[in-house]
Amino acid sequence: MENQLSFIVKLLVLSALISLLIKYVLPSVALPATATNALILVLLPSMIMAIALFWRFQTQKTNLT
Repeated sequence: MENQLSFIVKLLVLSALISLLIKYVLPSVALPATATNALILVLLPSMIMAIALFWRFQTQKTNLT
């Protein structure tokens, strides 16, 4: 139970850091306002979290066998 709780806390902290990065750091970066850049910035946090969760799932699946 504690292992799952620590994972959820780590996931929430990482998500918050990515969110703060997008909100405070990226506005100072000179990026052209294109649809491609907007799509990348919107989907990148979700993709990072999906990869992290998939990786975690694969390692747990390997450890169970």
